[in-house]
Amino acid sequence: MSRKKLSTGDNSTKNFAAGTADRTAVISAKLKSIYRKAVLPIEKRYKYDYFFESPFLTDVEFDSKPQVLLIGQYSVGKTSFIRYLLGRDFPGQRIGPEPTTDRFTVLINGPDERTIPGNALSVHPDLPFRGLERFGVSFLSRFEGSQLPSSVLRSVTLVDTPGILSGEKQRVNRGYDFTRVVSWFADRADLIILLFDAHKLDISDELKGTIDTLKGHEDKIRCILNKADQIDRQQLMRVYGALLWSLGKTMSSPEVARVYVGSFWEEPLHTMDNADLFEKEEKDLMRDLAVLPRQSAVRKINELVKRIRKVKTLAYIISHLKAQMPSLMGKEKMQNKLINDLPNVFRSVLKKHNLAPGDFPDIHSFSERLREVKFSEFSAFQQKQMDDLDAVLNKEIPELMELLPSEKDTPETLKLKMAASSIGDSPARVPLPTRNDKFGKRHKENESNPFGFAEDDTDQYWSLQDSSERLLSTFESLGPKGGFLDTQTARDVLMKTGLSKDELRQIWNLSDIDRDGYFDFEEYVVAMFLVDAVVQKNRPIPTQLPNSVVPPSKRNLIRYKESEA
Repeated sequence: MSRKKLSTGDNSTKNFAAGTADRTAVISAKLKSIYRKAVLPIEKRYKYDYFFESPFLTDVEFDSKPQVLLIGQYSVGKTSFIRYLLGRDFPGQRIGPEPTTDRFTVLINGPDERTIPGNALSVHPDLPFRGLERFGVSFLSRFEGSQLPSSVLRSVTLVDTPGILSGEKQRVNRGYDFTRVVSWFADRADLIILLFDAHKLDISDELKGTIDTLKGHEDKIRCILNKADQIDRQQLMRVYGALLWSLGKTMSSPEVARVYVGSFWEEPLHTMDNADLFEKEEKDLMRDLAVLPRQSAVRKINELVKRIRKVKTLAYIISHLKAQMPSLMGKEKMQNKLINDLPNVFRSVLKKHNLAPGDFPDIHSFSERLREVKFSEFSAFQQKQMDDLDAVLNKEIPELMELLPSEKDTPETLKLKMAASSIGDSPARVPLPTRNDKFGKRHKENESNPFGFAEDDTDQYWSLQDSSERLLSTFESLGPKGGFLDTQTARDVLMKTGLSKDELRQIWNLSDIDRDGYFDFEEYVVAMFLVDAVVQKNRPIPTQLPNSVVPPSKRNLIRYKESEA
């Protein structure tokens, strides 16, 4: 019988790789070019920065790392959560049951530990905070940077905010508009985390106002119910339900917010009633944070598209208002009439140009700003600029999206695109904490050993561990979906070995341990081991797998089958 060695690669991949650049950098450069040439001129022409209270974008904002914004009332554990992520204290850290964080703190990576005053931070040429100058010295004196060497901060920037209290006194005494500052950070954040204390679920007026400013960013928001280990299971169910009810009344989005439940700091759980739940919730949250760098390019594209749609809408509104103005007499009277009739103006523009209601500015703040300007001084409409924006949305942005991983990719191109996202100084994933002992579990001996378990550890030792490391790239190149090779793909792989159908039938029965008709990675490794034993070493196919060959995660299935036999 002819024996062919299983193919593990394709030379075309090497040729494709030669022309592959860092796609994240390419996308950022292209977005900067699009903004400067097609978007910025229209923003200046129609005063976008004035009407939307959003300053013009700078190049450094397109190149910046993903930002994570933390918001919550005082003593909910924002600063402790940051300390847990970093695995250490940071300069300027203040933790306590009283309102301790009295300023906005940006945590950035750097060679040494130091704090950077807000005024200096806002003019730093390599950091995207110049837009904060508009909030004045009173805010900048309560804004600081905390620099420290950190593997986490190499990938993301964290923003800690002052704890929110209830009452008018705090709002008046801040000396700056808190909600406007939060809105500025929210526009630029990749993830917004709202923290709640299991013992303090009341949502104060200022917190409600802050959440209201997050409208339009619902896709970025994640909620944390912190300190949940200090209540029992029955109380947790009631508290969780109460929080969802409060959020439902506060957030305008019809979708239910994702709420992570647990105790997000380094200390062991107070009670172990819900330890398994808290561990799973923490892993889910950490997974959300870990993939931020990989999603950064998509987020930048998404934010620019949102901005372009708003710019386009503003241009049509301003042009409509200018067109209604008389050429000589009665300008002030007509302006007041248009402002008072603004809802009908919006409806007219929306229908005429087929725009989306969500792209229009807030009608109340927009009308107030209109009263401060003269319609007759507005710039005239230019159709070419609108055509340029349409070309960006319909052609240039879709071309950029082609550089990102999609279902159209072959396994080879998908692998290269995913690898390209990790090129450069910023890793593709954020290194985040894993703490088995926190959840009352001890690390298994040798679990953290990079060389695996010893052969005498019959429960954990897997004789194919070295083979699995070699075969991982081959498995990924086959395009598994959700971690599984479908039946047809796995069949095609086995058919290429040149073995007879009878031999392949035996190998499939031994390898598909859970009998689901698919190969996960471990089952694929077992199948390749059996193929190699027959093809390369002329060994007979065993009637059953030796225990050392069965993946440790699937040995319970083997035991169950044996007990049923």
